[in-house]
This record gives sequence, structure tokens and C-alpha cells, in this order.
Amino acid sequence: MNKVVANAREAIADVKDGASILAGGFGLCGVPENLITALAEKGVRNLTVISNNAGIDGAGLGVLLKAGQIRKMVSSYVGENKEFERQYLSGQLEVELTPQGTLSERIRAGGAGIPAFFTPTGVGTPIAEGKETREYDGRTYVLERAITADFAIVKAWKGDTHGNLVYRYTARNFNPMMATAGRITIAEVEELVEPGELDPDLVHTPGVFVQRILQGPHYEKRIEKRTITPTKEV
Repeated sequence: MNKVVANAREAIADVKDGASILAGGFGLCGVPENLITALAEKGVRNLTVISNNAGIDGAGLGVLLKAGQIRKMVSSYVGENKEFERQYLSGQLEVELTPQGTLSERIRAGGAGIPAFFTPTGVGTPIAEGKETREYDGRTYVLERAITADFAIVKAWKGDTHGNLVYRYTARNFNPMMATAGRITIAEVEELVEPGELDPDLVHTPGVFVQRILQGPHYEKRIEKRTITPTKEV
């Protein structure tokens, strides 16, 4: 089944105000930047976005934040983004902070059809407030609910027209499990190939999880925080 759409704008045409969106990527690596740009241009608002982080000012999800399109962020890291800080402290943005491993497992569980699980992470902290706890083998665990969303937008290195995806290196953080947890999963890839061109043993996301796929026209390899070693004086 050919799942190719012409461009990012067509891919997100049915995303409405108030939608929940899983957005792949780790820092600025593996970010579905063309789909994010299309969402910004479409102007949808009151979005709930689940992502490891909110990008940086002017890049990644930071584009949607600056435009005031995100109502709530579910994430594990909020640094490097002054607009995120401003909106959160002013009460404009609702934030659900989740430990990184817990966030990953909540998404994986959602994709696997597991409604909830117990974890020791967060016990005794504000993360556990209002949640059920149980003791197993002398250790306390807190109940965490799985995460699914209306849409998942992910970015892969290669994909075929059937939606099978291959990620590279750090882009495998969050993208693969998010692809399984969206009711509609949209993938953008750097290289789109025909079925049979991908080594089946190297496919990270089977096409059964992907409803739409497109080849991105442009990608910018950004550095989230540039650090330069001082030059020694001679």
C-alpha cells in the first residue's frame, strides 16, 4: 500500500485545534522539522504536545511555542528555551514534567496497548503526588498512565513507500516508540525508496504503524549548544 503524500502541508491537513501530538526527536536531532513548519503555517492552536523537549528558541517545537500554538507540553527537559520558560512562569503554558525514562516507557506502553505500569522513579517527589502507589518486595512504586495521541509526527533517515522506517543514531531516541503510539502516524524522511530497497533486518518501525510518509525537501543539521575549546596562548 502506497502511503506517500505530496508534502508536509498535505500530511497534516486534518490536524485540528485542540489535537494531541507526539513529536519525535531528541534535542534538535531527529526532529520532524518540515511537519512542524507545516503546523505553524496552518496555524492550529491549543495543541497538547508530547515530546522529550520543546526545541530551542526559533527551532524545533520552539517555532510552535513562539506562535502561541501549544497549550500544554508533556516533556522531560525544558532547558535551552527562554520562550518556554516565559510562557510557563506567566501561566500561559501548562507543563507536565515527566522523568525521561518514564516518558519513554509511557509512550512505549501506549503503543503496546498497556494502559499503565508501576515504576520506582519519582516516588517521594512531586511527580508522585495524587498517583496510586504500591509496595513490591519492600520497595514503593508509583502508577504511571500510558500515553497515546491523535497524531504522531516522526522523522527517519530512510523510509519506503509502504511506511517502513530506518533511523540513524540519536534519532532513534523517542521516534520509534512515538510512531507506535499515534492514532495517525506521519513520517518524514531524508530519503524515500521503493519497497524492497530497505534491509528488513534494519527496519526499526514497520510500515503497519505509519499512515502517511513524505520526503522532506530540506534538513538543517543544527547544533543545539555550540561549545568551543579555548585556544591556548603560545
